[in-house]
Amino acid sequence: MTIVNMNKVNIIGLDSIKTELIKRIMDLGVIEVSSQDPKLTDPEWISYVKKDGNEDEVFSLDVKISQVNEVLNSLEKYDTSKRPLFITRKPITSDEFKKALDKNDGVSESVAKVLELNKSLSELCSEENKIEAAILSLKPWVKYDIPLNMTETKYTNIIMGTIPGIADIDELKSELFKTSDRCFLDVIDSDKDQYYCSFICLSDEKEDILELFKQYGFSPVTFKELSGTAAENIMQYENSLKDISAKRDTVENSIRELVTFKEEIQLYHDHLTIERDKNKILSNILKTDTTFYIEGWVPEVCKEKVQEVLEEYQCWYDFKEPEEDEDFPILLKNNSFSEPFDSITELYSLPATSNIDPTAVMAPFYVLFFGMMLGDVGYGLMFSLGCYIILKKFDIEGTFGKMLKVFFWGGLSTIFWGIMYGSWFGDGLVVGARHLFNINLPLTYVWVDPLKEPMTVLLVSFVMGLVHLFVGMGMSAYMSIRDGHLNDALMDVGLWYLFIIGPILWIAGDMIIAGSPLPVIGKWVTIASAIGLVLTQGRAKPNIVGKLTSGVLSLYGITGYLGDVLSYSRLLALGLATGVISSVLSLIGSMGSGIAGKIMFVLVFTFGHILNFAINGLGSFVHSARLQYVEFFGKFYEGGGDPFAPFTKKTKYIKFKEEI
Repeated sequence: MTIVNMNKVNIIGLDSIKTELIKRIMDLGVIEVSSQDPKLTDPEWISYVKKDGNEDEVFSLDVKISQVNEVLNSLEKYDTSKRPLFITRKPITSDEFKKALDKNDGVSESVAKVLELNKSLSELCSEENKIEAAILSLKPWVKYDIPLNMTETKYTNIIMGTIPGIADIDELKSELFKTSDRCFLDVIDSDKDQYYCSFICLSDEKEDILELFKQYGFSPVTFKELSGTAAENIMQYENSLKDISAKRDTVENSIRELVTFKEEIQLYHDHLTIERDKNKILSNILKTDTTFYIEGWVPEVCKEKVQEVLEEYQCWYDFKEPEEDEDFPILLKNNSFSEPFDSITELYSLPATSNIDPTAVMAPFYVLFFGMMLGDVGYGLMFSLGCYIILKKFDIEGTFGKMLKVFFWGGLSTIFWGIMYGSWFGDGLVVGARHLFNINLPLTYVWVDPLKEPMTVLLVSFVMGLVHLFVGMGMSAYMSIRDGHLNDALMDVGLWYLFIIGPILWIAGDMIIAGSPLPVIGKWVTIASAIGLVLTQGRAKPNIVGKLTSGVLSLYGITGYLGDVLSYSRLLALGLATGVISSVLSLIGSMGSGIAGKIMFVLVFTFGHILNFAINGLGSFVHSARLQYVEFFGKFYEGGGDPFAPFTKKTKYIKFKEEI
């Protein structure tokens, strides 16, 4: 369990070598360059230095990267080649990368072509949407046989419009007849929302009739830009859609032809990203007219590599350890087994600089609890075998890769507990062999059947939980001793060990060893530790009354430990959930008979266990993490650390093979 030791590095060099040095620092990938904004408000610094940076170039490169992303997304859409199950970065050396870039001089032209084609496609789509909207607006008027641009004659007006569906059309017609007997109202069409109407009236009666229509919610509709009937216009629009569709096909085919340049464009994307990051890091650097200043953090183990580069460029540099209360970026270093479990720790929070990395101690408990909660040989094989195949076939990186390794170990633990419980897809294999092939499989439990003896599993769960809590308390004691506070370790952890163990021996001593003196020992250990807690837990208070009051009240903390131990009942609960659901699936699947019954069993077994595996696998992952975060970490862990973020080549599509 290691938090990597960090050194703060200060670098001063000549401006003439800055660009090349930044490239070398990026190649090293072991220096986190710190922001120097606080120094720009410090009077001792501001009179000598100013902030470096090239914001215009960063903005320009960001625009190009955005355009290349658009191009790659477009090409991905039209790429019909077979895609792998998991996307991984392509390994490449720096020399291969440079040669590929030199060879692909025309890549920017390919990007420009795709952008232009995307623009054409966007314009065609926009035009298509406008036409479809126009057709939609004309469809209710398709039976209207008067040209849409005809709105009046010498003596009459022709007005189109809509009336809400809740209006009484018959009443409107009646009122219209009272107003004028020389007006013609025609309901062209209707839907659930409104009526589509037109009326023809004398020009000198237009205002009176409109006033009447408005009382019924009439809204005029005009198509001044169109000539001919609605049906004629719809036909023209549909012909236009055919033309647009043909043009779209041409444009899309042109994009498909450029898919062959996708890998080259991906290299170009990563090249732009590297160049952008080189320019972006300048904003964390201070400069004078002839020199520059860099401050950052370096893992102590990488110190010599950095020194070699700095001496090569004749820079002044200074390495020093963090000051006593100074925060530094956190980098975790664990062995091959516990390293994947960094991802579990990071999901909670990285440790603070004054804390310790809990991963190596937490990992075995996480694996143990995960397997105990899922507890099935079949599900364990699905986890372990599936993760093993993926990790072997694909070069999975980052948190996802670590999680796969966590699930691999969790699967092995699940197999172990499945053997202990005698659970092979619950009793699915036993029932299936009997139901499908009339074979009796001798699969039984090695330790206990949790469905028949749940109290045994519950008791073991509590014991394991108590051990887990004691380890967490022990880590708290270790930190106190490390920091020179031996008394705190003895009083705040040692006495609580005794005050928890004492009552257990007092109450359960005879059950542990019949006729032993354990109950008597437990009684006196409890009394002595309680007195010790009363006398020591209030030691920070200023007066004797406060000390004793705080000491007495501290004994109430035993309820917190009791609650923590009870939390481990979920080890039984989730294990029972997996087993009970599996048993129900076997019962349902075996209800049929004959060929149909066998088919039914296979279907219920397959889909039921996939669902059970997914639900209880997720539950095991979440609840195993919860036991670490709440019960275990709660005893000693303080998060809030900032991750170590070195200045390095952060590429999306390629991975540099060489090691610095």
